[in-house]
Amino acid sequence: MEPIFAILVGLFFAVAVYLLLSKFIIRVLLGVAILGNAVNLLIFASGRILRDVPPVIGASLDMSVGPTANPLPQALILTAIVISFSFFSFLLVLSWRAYRVLETDNTDEMRVAEPEGDAPPPLRY
Repeated sequence: MEPIFAILVGLFFAVAVYLLLSKFIIRVLLGVAILGNAVNLLIFASGRILRDVPPVIGASLDMSVGPTANPLPQALILTAIVISFSFFSFLLVLSWRAYRVLETDNTDEMRVAEPEGDAPPPLRY
């Protein structure tokens, strides 16, 4: 099961990097969302993946008798889901505002600091 998760994490990271290098904002947003999922899956796979084993030690035991699942990656993933959702929401609103003001989602056309009609800056002094 863990080699499948490793291949899936690598695939998610590859797709996320490809989308983040795009010049369209929608693709960048999808890349951020997929990157968040890849990180969550990586954290999940770094913990022990066991079936039918609870992450809780019984009340009558001081320590685990058999293998137990690690609850820390699960708690970290829950926190990361909330953070990635809020970050994605912020980026979505920011990109929507940029689209409304600049009327384009192409980052090459969003050159407010360097308009196309102006002379280029000097190359040497």
